[in-house]
Amino acid sequence: MPTKQLRDLKYRPTEIIKKCKEEGRPAYIAGPMVRYSKLPFRELCRFYNVDIVYTPMILAREFVRNEIARYTDFTTNEADRSVIVQVGVNNVDDFMKFVEMIHPYVDAIGINCGCPIKEQVREGIGAALMSQPDLVADLVRTAKEKYGDAICIDTKIRIHSDINQTIEFVKKVVDAGTDMITVHGRTKNTRSSVPVNLDAIKVVCDTVGSTIPVIANGDCFTLDDFIKIASYTGVDGVMSARGVLSNPALFTGLDKTPWSAVEMFMHLATSYGLPYKLVQYQVAHLLEDIIPKKILKKINEQQNMADLIDCLDEHFVLKRKGEKGFATSVEPQWNLELTSLTI
Repeated sequence: MPTKQLRDLKYRPTEIIKKCKEEGRPAYIAGPMVRYSKLPFRELCRFYNVDIVYTPMILAREFVRNEIARYTDFTTNEADRSVIVQVGVNNVDDFMKFVEMIHPYVDAIGINCGCPIKEQVREGIGAALMSQPDLVADLVRTAKEKYGDAICIDTKIRIHSDINQTIEFVKKVVDAGTDMITVHGRTKNTRSSVPVNLDAIKVVCDTVGSTIPVIANGDCFTLDDFIKIASYTGVDGVMSARGVLSNPALFTGLDKTPWSAVEMFMHLATSYGLPYKLVQYQVAHLLEDIIPKKILKKINEQQNMADLIDCLDEHFVLKRKGEKGFATSVEPQWNLELTSLTI
């Protein structure tokens, strides 16, 4: 059995969840988001006490075959913990190669059985796996037989229209050795505008019992949502994706993005490096509910990083790391001398 292990076991998600239980609460978890859950955003989430953070989904087939994909899809550092790398995969061979390459650099590996994007489903990835419980069980079993406790596996699922199918699916992957289950309480065809099915998540939680942790996913946009979901279902943690994208501080109880998140994100994005358009999109998500639309429109019109920073400096007091009060303000800090907008 491989012994290479670069990550401290105390950051394993199952250990983090145990620690949260000792504190009398479920775990705060930031879910995987295509493009967005890169290293700077993961660190931003941890600045607001998120316990476990996912990477975006990485396609195993591309990762194991393409060196460029490995460099562009995954970056990490010593502060990037607890982190779960999410993988899109449809066969055991690719999965085992992926696990071999990446497991020393992450705290867990999450099998994506929930992504409803049609292109992924056609490839047999994501939600397509919900109709292949035996394949998913094989993925889990084969990896655990080789690596045992050297790896931690999360199986992230959606529910079926018939909850009995979900129960049977869960039983198979638990028997195969998955270390945790994450349940998005919608089917692959359910629109995000339809409320998440908390009863189905509760059934999964009751089915698993205390054998492994169960995480709830869906409709967590505020701390009140977190409390409601956890209380109703009895899960060990609650995951937010769209919620933390707009407000990384939601688990602190703030109901809108604090200005500190904008300053910290700009610091992390420029320090680590991100494609400009991705920085622009994420800044827009952070600001969309806290500044006037005319200023947001102007931010979205900027064509490069220098112009974006100039635009932010024109309208706001955007403090840099090292300046007094950096990343501490809740309300937007307006540059009243330069902005032409009446606040």
